[in-house]
Amino acid sequence: MENQGKTWLVTGGSQGIGLLLVQQLLADGHNVAVTGRNLETVKSAIGNTSAQFLPLQVDLTNEESVGKAVETTIHHFKSIDFLVNNAGYGLIGGIEETSAKEVQAIFDINVFGLLNVTRAVLPYMRAAKSGHIFNLSTVFGLIAGAAWGLYCGTKFAVEGLSEALAQEVNPFGIHVTIIEPGYVRTNFLKSGSIAHPQNPIAAYTAIQEEKRKHLEEVPGTQIGDPQKIADVIINTSQLSEPPLRLLLGSDALQYANYKIQMLQEGIEANKATTFSTDFDK
Repeated sequence: MENQGKTWLVTGGSQGIGLLLVQQLLADGHNVAVTGRNLETVKSAIGNTSAQFLPLQVDLTNEESVGKAVETTIHHFKSIDFLVNNAGYGLIGGIEETSAKEVQAIFDINVFGLLNVTRAVLPYMRAAKSGHIFNLSTVFGLIAGAAWGLYCGTKFAVEGLSEALAQEVNPFGIHVTIIEPGYVRTNFLKSGSIAHPQNPIAAYTAIQEEKRKHLEEVPGTQIGDPQKIADVIINTSQLSEPPLRLLLGSDALQYANYKIQMLQEGIEANKATTFSTDFDK
């Protein structure tokens, strides 16, 4: 493979898309550093003892912990060519239901953790004048729905940060790609990757139904194949001009087109008001 022997740093690589990606990268002969909250969990999940695999216990919310992990990776493999910001979790609950502590927690991992890792890696990529950052978002970083406001809010942030970052690092030969899957058939909805507010409000009946549906009906029916998504990430890493955004899954395309339609219709319907706030000529 073209990028064989390159080094990948993958956050949250002990389950789901991240795990399949790491396993495929190792099978293809890449060097892979993998972060997780628990070192033994990372080791047992990957099941690889070769010198090409570097498990790292990292607190993504702690800049010192992140910095040490990046330095260890550089010392071990001499470079970081690809960064995959995969770590994150979801939260199903209404805005009013969710406490300040719960809001802070999800932004700490999904947004600030991603930023901590990215800032720590970029100096090495800039020095090498090359690199590729993959930020795992979702189509719900483009469109939000009831009960998913906090999760979508974190992914909206990832979208905006990534779009700006791509422009900032382009002069240094560094690429940024936002991965935007729809529903993917992993254990995301059945594992510790999904949270619920500690103080639900029964009056929000539609939100309570959304929680039930995603616990009981959605798991196992998701259209997205996580192995195919991992393969797309690897294939995209080999492109000389990779895309900024990649919608993955027919449902992702459907949701994105619906958002585009809503935007276009809303803009057109309110065009007179839009123009009315300009200074008179």
